Formats: sequence, C-alpha cells, structure tokens
Amino acid sequence: MDFHESDEHRDLRAAVAAIAKRFGPDYYVEHARSRTPCTELWKALGDAGFIGVSVPEEYGGGGGGLVELSMVCEEIAAQGTPLLLLLVSAAISAEVIADFGSDELKKRWLPGLAAGSTKVVFAITEPDAGSNTHKLTTTARRVGDEWVVTGTKHYISGVDEAEALLLVARTGSTDDGTAALSLFVVPTDAPGLVATPLPVDVMLPEKQFVLHFDDVRLPATALVGEEGAGFRQVFRGLNPERITGAALCVGVARHVLAQAARYAQERQVWGRPIGTHQGVAHPLAKARIETELAALMIRKAAWLHDRGEPAGEASNVAKYAAAEAALGAVDAAVQTHGGNGLASEFGLLPYWGLARLLRIAPVNREMILNYVAQHGLGLPRSY
Repeated sequence: MDFHESDEHRDLRAAVAAIAKRFGPDYYVEHARSRTPCTELWKALGDAGFIGVSVPEEYGGGGGGLVELSMVCEEIAAQGTPLLLLLVSAAISAEVIADFGSDELKKRWLPGLAAGSTKVVFAITEPDAGSNTHKLTTTARRVGDEWVVTGTKHYISGVDEAEALLLVARTGSTDDGTAALSLFVVPTDAPGLVATPLPVDVMLPEKQFVLHFDDVRLPATALVGEEGAGFRQVFRGLNPERITGAALCVGVARHVLAQAARYAQERQVWGRPIGTHQGVAHPLAKARIETELAALMIRKAAWLHDRGEPAGEASNVAKYAAAEAALGAVDAAVQTHGGNGLASEFGLLPYWGLARLLRIAPVNREMILNYVAQHGLGLPRSY
C-alpha cells in the first residue's frame, strides 16, 4: 500500500491552492457575511479546468475522478475559500448526467459544467420527507410528449446561481407501494417554477431556497436515464456528495488549525507564546489528529468509488469523521484565540457555520450511525 501521492496529484493540489490563495479567507468571509456568491473564484477555477476536473474529456473536462475532485474541494477550503456548490454541481449533477444522461443531455449540460460556466444544483429535499426519500411527494406525470411537475422542494442551495436543477420527482409507485423516482433536468427559468429565498442565520455565500413547482412542463428529453430508476441514480450521486463534503470539511479544518497555530506562536502572555502551554497545544493537536484520520478515509472512499467498488460505508464514515473533525478544529481555533475568536477581525465564525451545516447535510450524523450499525455491524434496522 503506497501513501505517496503521484506527481500529478501534487501538482493538482499546488495549482488549485495557488488560485484559491489569490482570493484567500478575507475574500470568502466578506462574501459569507454579505451572502453573495464567490463568482470570481468559481470563474478562476473554471477557467483553469478545476471545476470540471472529473467531467469526461470528450465534454471538455479533465477526465479525472472523485479522487481529483475531492482534492480540489480540500485545497480550496484549506486556503479559506470553500465552495459549497461544488458538492451539488460538480459532484452530483455532473456525475449523474455523465453516467445516466442521454447524448442530448450530455451535450447540452456537460461542457458548461466542465468549464464552470454552468451550474446545475440538486433538488431532492422536501419539508415532510426528511431523510426518507421514499416519502417524496413532488410528482412528475406524463402528459403526451411532456412531463408536468407539481410539488415543493425545501433547502435547495444556490438556485440563484444555477442555470438548471437536477430534480428528483415521483413518477409512480413500486409493487410494494414505495415511490418510483425519476430524475429530470429543469431550467431554473422554467415557467411555473418559483424560487423563494429561505432565510438562515448561518453566514454562507450560498443562499437557500424553497421551490414551488406549479405544473412546470418539461420536454420528454428532460428525463435523466430510465423512468423509475431514479433511486439507483440518486445514490450514484450521493456518495460523491458525501465524499466532497468531507473533503471540504478537512480543508476547513486545515485552514483554521493553521490560523490557530500561527496565533498560538505569536500571542504572548507572561513573556511566553501561549502555544507553549498544553492547555492550548493539546486541543489543537487532537484536532489535527482527527483531521488527518478523516483525510485518510476520504481517500479510501474516493478510490473505491472511482473503481466502481462498493463505497457506501466508506463514504458515510468519511463524511462523519470529517464533519466532526472540522467542528472540533474550529472550536479549538476559537478557544485558542480567546475573545478574539469571536472578533470579526479574525473571521472564524463563518467557518464554524459551514462546518456545523455539514454535520447535518447532505446527510446527518444520526443517519450515518444508522447506516453503519445496519450495514457495517449487521444490526437490525432501527427506523
């Protein structure tokens, strides 16, 4: 087993970090506080080919896999500039369209996704379904040569930045009465689609929305893959979302720990740097250990996914470990700074908000524990 990264991967990390460093944490924190998209950073990464690093080469992408995309997510976050929409546009939407979309859908959407000039966000969450995808009530019914969509989606990220949604809708029922799901690409300017901002107190550049579909008409070609096969297709995209979310968390942890370590070396009390005291040093060291362990699990999960191996448990473990590590790292960084940890000058709280969000989304820690208990330990299903 070789833990050395290839020259290509080291070069990828360095190149991504160099771009993100030009913007840096001040840029990100300013956009998080004003709740405005990091458009300039996204464009710079897209122009350099890093947004589409995992899109097939025939559509203008880098031809890499989830290993490479997770590196991009980690490195931008490590420079203090995490981009949440990479999880949905690059990790879910691009992968699902590339794997299951028709030639027409691929030609229409993948070149823009590869270039970073197009964003396709993910619309699955509903207010009454929670984590139970089988209970989705947004429906798409076939009327002649069209699909007609009716329903509501909740907590959908980045709709204001996107050209389209990858929509999960109910198109029927299976023999056992559960939902038969299908996926559709829906332009965000489709008649009958209303996006209403959903206010949240967490500081993020990306906005949240409630979506109302009032008989939104779609052409038959909007269907992704087979009708009724959406459940399998969705889960092809959920592992990449969890892995890239974990990578974002590891990058956030690396960023705040580096900032805290500098502060602990520079800040002196009674003539000595505060980092000489174990009460300061040990929480930071513990957070570093947890971050490194999470990073190893991300690499395993991404490696398995790229090779078509079962990656469900590894993806869930990586996401759990990384979210816990990021929260622990931000908390330790704030504590190291003392009162300055809450000061706007040091800009730590936006990273706490992102880490706290990623402990809940895209899947909460409790559902991960359920998954590992059932699938990893063979225990009876608890829900």
